[in-house]
Amino acid sequence: MQINRQTEYAIRTILELAKQPWGSMMNARTISEKQKIPEVFLKKTIQLLSRGGLVITQRGTQGGVKLARLPQEITLGDVVLAIEGPLALNPCLNDQYHCENKPECQVHRILRRTQNAVARELTRETFADILAGRIFYEIDS
Repeated sequence: MQINRQTEYAIRTILELAKQPWGSMMNARTISEKQKIPEVFLKKTIQLLSRGGLVITQRGTQGGVKLARLPQEITLGDVVLAIEGPLALNPCLNDQYHCENKPECQVHRILRRTQNAVARELTRETFADILAGRIFYEIDS
């Protein structure tokens, strides 16, 4: 599994907006320059973040983009969901996927457990935690 480039840009956009005073607007060009994201690509990313309820956009000279929720209410999982849709390591983990082997499939159970662990990690810290350096480290074994 690998997040796509647009998700990376979305994460960087939310980080940039989370650094700003709450409620302040930033224009796409400024975000683009600060985060080195192509502006055309950024605008498409902002549209997806807006549809996902993570940002609010406003047109006009005083317009721009701002967070729709406080940084302490947004996680990496929220951004991944807004850009890529629901997490599914394998099609069999999608609720709409029908597999007659699912009830007794041992591989399905392992993949489900892995997917749940990934989802848990993506929602463990908020953007406020990330900016404050409050990351929960685990020692790799």
